[in-house]
Amino acid sequence: MITKHKNAQPRTFLGVDFILLSHGEKSMVTKMLYKITDNVPKHAHPNEQSGYVVSGKYRLTFNDFDEVLETGDSYTIPENVPHSLEILEAGEVVDVFTPPREDYL
Repeated sequence: MITKHKNAQPRTFLGVDFILLSHGEKSMVTKMLYKITDNVPKHAHPNEQSGYVVSGKYRLTFNDFDEVLETGDSYTIPENVPHSLEILEAGEVVDVFTPPREDYL
């Protein structure tokens, strides 16, 4: 599957804006558009999540991790692990989910 920029799908989930860039049977790529007013409380989902910080500054908490992430940092959160994200500076994060998140479609 190829998704041209003009065909990317804007979405909102729990007040957070994002763009569904691409999805297939086994994976999904999103670009999260975090605002300083967004709130991502502790939650878990049956999807492994890997992300790359394009811009902004965030505090990611899961398992024994409590880290501030900035441009160029990346992470992986195992499936079903409770995690939260505090937006310290607005920006963009590219996330990959496996399998795709049904609630984002």
